[in-house]
Amino acid sequence: MTPAADRARWLLAGAALLALAYFLLLHWWWTAPMLAMGDEIAKLRDEHLALRMEIAQRPALERELARVREFEAGNAGFLPETNRQLATAALVQRLESVVGAASPQPGRCQITARTPSDARTDEPFVRASVQVRLRCGMAELGAVLHALESGSPQLFVDNVDLLARRSYLGTGQEDGALDASFDLYGYLLATPEAPRD
Repeated sequence: MTPAADRARWLLAGAALLALAYFLLLHWWWTAPMLAMGDEIAKLRDEHLALRMEIAQRPALERELARVREFEAGNAGFLPETNRQLATAALVQRLESVVGAASPQPGRCQITARTPSDARTDEPFVRASVQVRLRCGMAELGAVLHALESGSPQLFVDNVDLLARRSYLGTGQEDGALDASFDLYGYLLATPEAPRD
């Protein structure tokens, strides 16, 4: 073997030994953790940048939130009362005034039952609800339902059930009265939560 080939073989063996020593001693104990740490640093830097961008948006978001709260405070669609019991009492008073205004003749439209309902719902606003039963003529009932749903604050009528009332004497003549039952409800404006710092 020539000295140049022998020398090349020793250099190749030395390079292989250095590469093996690097992978066994240095790469797994030093380089790989440093590369992983570099990836973690890059990830944390990206998260930090994203958080700084969100923090920079905070004044604009607070202005928008204040605008929305101001709009909601002046929104005539919500019941003005502060709790469910007061709102339920106001619903009953409004129902009584609407029924009184819809019937030109006393006794033509009567409230036969009104029961506060405490049905819990998964809604963002507090609901005040009353189960109502009326005995009215068709025209009066239409006027009552229209007045309830078209006024302000906004009220909703749900679960309407109508039954025709026939004469008890069996004459076959209908007196035009209907037994109507329905749920009347409205929403209270929820108390806004204090902003978190």
